[in-house]
Amino acid sequence: MATKSGQDVGARVVHRRYVPYSDAHYAGNLVDGAYSLKLFGDVATEMCIVTDGDEGLFASYSDVQFKEPVRAGDVLEIVCELTKVGTRSRVLELSVLVVARGNPTAEQPGAADLLEPPLVATTATGTVVVPA
Repeated sequence: MATKSGQDVGARVVHRRYVPYSDAHYAGNLVDGAYSLKLFGDVATEMCIVTDGDEGLFASYSDVQFKEPVRAGDVLEIVCELTKVGTRSRVLELSVLVVARGNPTAEQPGAADLLEPPLVATTATGTVVVPA
């Protein structure tokens, strides 16, 4: 089944985001798990706009897994793939990848490393709904 814009299963949206130190809540500059869920909401909103011309609404998450920590100073790639299209519902596979991580030293406090391959930090399946 195709969505209103003709996009269908397999459509992808990707965001990139730097994690500021002001968002760290825990020792080791860790951010909370809700940070990834907020990013999932952002990328899912764009997916709904791209495929249906509407921001849509998140209905549910399932199988949320926090696999690696997200830290202040990380550069994240947030990926959303449309995997199922219903009349009004859309099922999305979501992931947060850490593509770069700060690695400060006394000599170079702004040092960072590109991670190859990226770390899979968070995954989830989400369901959004859009107007009929």
